[in-house]
Amino acid sequence: MELEFAKMEGIGNDFIILDDREGKIAHYKNYSALAKKLCSRHFGIGADGIILILESSEHDMKFRIYNSDGSQAQMCGNGIRCFAKYLYENKMILQKKIRVDTKAGTVIPEVITNDKEQVRLVKVDMGEPVLFCRDIPFESPNEKAVEERLTVGDKAYRITAVSMGNPHAVIFVDDVEKVDVKGIGRSIETHERFPEKTNVEFIEVKSPTELKMKVWERGAGITLACGTGACAALIAANLTGRARDNAIVHLDGGDLEIHWDKETNHIFKTGPATLVFEGRIRI
Repeated sequence: MELEFAKMEGIGNDFIILDDREGKIAHYKNYSALAKKLCSRHFGIGADGIILILESSEHDMKFRIYNSDGSQAQMCGNGIRCFAKYLYENKMILQKKIRVDTKAGTVIPEVITNDKEQVRLVKVDMGEPVLFCRDIPFESPNEKAVEERLTVGDKAYRITAVSMGNPHAVIFVDDVEKVDVKGIGRSIETHERFPEKTNVEFIEVKSPTELKMKVWERGAGITLACGTGACAALIAANLTGRARDNAIVHLDGGDLEIHWDKETNHIFKTGPATLVFEGRIRI
């Protein structure tokens, strides 16, 4: 079977976009196995994950994402921007604001175009943050975990637990460049207190409106960016008095603007999405 695909990236977080609205791919090969094959950077196309475009009866379109290790993620902030750009520029969707079915619920991206109707930026209503430990999920004696002590081996970290449809552990550091992202990230991702595993964000506060972040993503490892992680970082920084409700988050792949609208309790994320190349691959 030959697949047509698009390789896209959102500030360095890269994805393989596949149109399976007719269900032919699912009939031929399991999505999880396909993700492992296609995302291999030596034996496949190479990506942090695959994104499926699927039909939805109650939304404009359905979004499903599988990480490079084959696990399914509930949502991806950078991926949803790539998804929206692809739909709009390929005229699968004609309106600029799109209602998308994700495993984390309804997400609403809005494309921002130039005078040639090319997508310049995508603004995403990421919905409301989840702060209750039982819903993240994070095992804790407390209702919410704000800078709660988490012991890993003989070391202790202060984490703030947030869900943006997927779990996050946010840790504030003095210098993010000196952090062992792989070592610490991997150990916290699989910590027993996170029964569904977790993403791990390391945040250096540059100012009340500027954060610098590195991330270890659940199921993918170190990535250049994580959109839901940037949202979680702003929430944690605001809850702990380190940042305002609007900030630029600097990631290795680029910048995202995050705004927490306190009136609606919704998080809005704005950033770019880029088509890298298109092609065909035989599986």
